[in-house]
Amino acid sequence: MEFRNTVHARGQGHADGYQAGYSSGVRLGLCEAIMQKAVRDRAPSPVWNVRVLYITSGKGFPYGPLDIAIIEALRPLVRELIIGNSDKDAVHIGNPTATIETLAARHRPDLMIVLDGMNLALDVVDRVRRMGIRTAVWLTDDPYYTDLTASYAPHYDFMFTLEINCVQLYREMGCAQVHYLPLAFQPEMFRPKNVPVGMQRDISFIGSAYWNRVALFDQIAPYLATKRVFISGIWWERLRQYKLLAPQIQLNTWMTPEQTANAYNGAKIVINMHRAFDDQSYNNNSRRIQGASPNPRTFEISGCGVLQLTDIRSDLVNFYTPGYDIVTYSSPEELVHLMNHYLIHEEERKQIALRGLYRTMRDHTYTNRLITMLSIVFGPR
Repeated sequence: MEFRNTVHARGQGHADGYQAGYSSGVRLGLCEAIMQKAVRDRAPSPVWNVRVLYITSGKGFPYGPLDIAIIEALRPLVRELIIGNSDKDAVHIGNPTATIETLAARHRPDLMIVLDGMNLALDVVDRVRRMGIRTAVWLTDDPYYTDLTASYAPHYDFMFTLEINCVQLYREMGCAQVHYLPLAFQPEMFRPKNVPVGMQRDISFIGSAYWNRVALFDQIAPYLATKRVFISGIWWERLRQYKLLAPQIQLNTWMTPEQTANAYNGAKIVINMHRAFDDQSYNNNSRRIQGASPNPRTFEISGCGVLQLTDIRSDLVNFYTPGYDIVTYSSPEELVHLMNHYLIHEEERKQIALRGLYRTMRDHTYTNRLITMLSIVFGPR
């Protein structure tokens, strides 16, 4: 009897492994075809005959990967790219010893682009402008730090913000050239891939436990406890239902882009939830500017070819079509209903995820965004 049970278990394991490998292979093949079609459907990338000085955020992780993504996307679009580092940069990229003013004077770039800008003194920006060099800043955390970033407006020629509701603020504060430019995703970092069976889950969420997220996850915790779940981020011990979900929470961990992409690819469904504009603990938004624009995770999740369930932001419809290439929820009850529906209806889930992958790959890369930026500054090519 024991021998027969062992043989049966071995045979069942082989069958399950074969089916899992086959399903994964089919998924990756479909994703690859979708990505190739998206690339074919994109307009060719132009090249500007200009020299650009790019200044990193100076914040280290998790901004470092964002710097790298932008640098790699920007380099093929311009004649020459010089890399500089903000004064307090923890991880130097490019020119670790040369000051920004030295680089500007030596190379005389046509444009200096600064990411985030919080670690770069504004008097440095002023001195670069007095050299006759145009300056631009790309803000990465609006509207949550507008008490600090509003002071940038008189110091830059161009301000690009990832939050549409912040455009008017910076214009009122003294910058004539303010433009809405969301962040995006880097296909080399976030893309469909195989992951080990041990990383496969029904549902995943990656992000910090801001209080609005805590409130929602406390309500859906009994449902999540019945599924294979992966939650990762800081502060999740705030949950009242923490003990219920603790075995499925990776606590107080910052995941690298590769780890994050692996977690997304291992999930059937990934939840996205934006932080609140009026968070009780971490908030430098005294004007109470509400967030309307999608966060970068919106693009990164869909770029991995998995189904995304996201809370509603009013500007989301300009990037995706809810119910077609992304799915939105408006309450904890609706989220539970949708998770249950799409876990059961596998083919429907996969088709929406594939359409989201196509839209993301075609429209929402950093190359797309930087083409927009350079077209605004230098004119279209």
